[in-house]
Amino acid sequence: MDRPDESVKFPSCDAYFDTIQSKKKLPFSLQESLTAAFAQIPVSSFPDVPNGRVIEIPGDTSVLDAVRILSEHNIRAAPVLNPECGAPADWKGRYLGIIDYSAIILWVLENAEIAAVALSAGSATAAGVGMGAVGAVGVAALGVTAPAAVAGLTAAAVGAAVAGELTAEKGVAKDGLTAADHLGEDFYKVLLQQEPFKSTTVRSIVESYRWSPFVPITLDTSMLTVLLLLSKYRLRNVPVIEPDKPIIKNFITQTGVVKGLQQCKGRDWFDYISALPLSDLGLPFMSLDEVITVNSGDLILEAFKCMKDNKIGGVPVVEGPNRKLVGSVSIRDIRFLLLRPDLFSNFRQLTVMEFMKTIGSTVPDSGNGLVKPPLTCSPDASLGSVIDSIASRITHRIYVVDGDFEVVGVVTLRDVISCFIYEPPGYCDNYLASAMDKLEEKGAGSVDTS
Repeated sequence: MDRPDESVKFPSCDAYFDTIQSKKKLPFSLQESLTAAFAQIPVSSFPDVPNGRVIEIPGDTSVLDAVRILSEHNIRAAPVLNPECGAPADWKGRYLGIIDYSAIILWVLENAEIAAVALSAGSATAAGVGMGAVGAVGVAALGVTAPAAVAGLTAAAVGAAVAGELTAEKGVAKDGLTAADHLGEDFYKVLLQQEPFKSTTVRSIVESYRWSPFVPITLDTSMLTVLLLLSKYRLRNVPVIEPDKPIIKNFITQTGVVKGLQQCKGRDWFDYISALPLSDLGLPFMSLDEVITVNSGDLILEAFKCMKDNKIGGVPVVEGPNRKLVGSVSIRDIRFLLLRPDLFSNFRQLTVMEFMKTIGSTVPDSGNGLVKPPLTCSPDASLGSVIDSIASRITHRIYVVDGDFEVVGVVTLRDVISCFIYEPPGYCDNYLASAMDKLEEKGAGSVDTS
């Protein structure tokens, strides 16, 4: 499982952005004018989040309650409040970071492994765990074994069993997916009902599974900086801080920006760019062989692990040698496994297709039984039609398919935003250097973005 390194660094995204820019068939004068215009527009002009209130989650909230909050408000991420902050003078004391479904997936996959180790141990002593919350000796003296033994062990202690090669001894692989396959219904008894997993807080996830940095901007920051952070630098959201106050005033997401661009219909520059076919804008960015897919017969946990390993937010579901598109799964779908365990008690054998159909059966007007058919477009579609499709649904990607519905590419929100700007030489250097200083002050590890 990837964990933050000791050093702090911002990911290098030059290769992607340079390739996109080199493929765009746009007059450079137009690109210069647009970039200069966005550089003059302050963030304060961007519309506020719905209801004018940013949803924040206290750091001592449980994982399941956090998932419920994200799901109820139909959002993918939220700032995490430091429950011990009191009345901080700035945001560094008030906020711990951002919780999102990406971090939750990392937590689920890793703890599926830890839980499998605990379940496979005959007793805490046999596991060679050492002293946990109650202590291995104390647990053994009480005669506690199997899933109940987890109640006396901390995650770190059970992790020691992994380091002690209990997994090899018991035939449970050191992999969240394979380990979970040995759990069956006991997975939920351990992960959702037993300690230490039941009491895992949002704070511990933010501190252990950092997927993206928490780097606020101010109301006078330019929209060009925001667009570059959300495209070239791969952030999915950018918190906006009001000057001299430690409160998040706004929360700008990739989805919000693309919807904002859609509102520019009727302006000459937008109509010109949006009328161009995807190929004239260097899209789809990835070649046919680079598109990551999962098969409908794969296990659903394998799909989530694929997203984690490749640091992507969703994958197309395909069938057959020609990779015919039959659905899609996103990181956000992890909420169904956590919030509706009654639907997925036998999830260790649950395929991607069964997962999609089970969810679809609970969603009104789901049509073919799936949650929603995946968004698609043809290779010669215009950028404007892609923006309309993406803006009409809460999704981060649209799949490019040929006449036989074979997946030949994918266009993400990041790609769409990249079409409208370029980065002047050194434009973000000072800003990113300052952002890294802030992260270092908070003692954060290296950031892993998608």
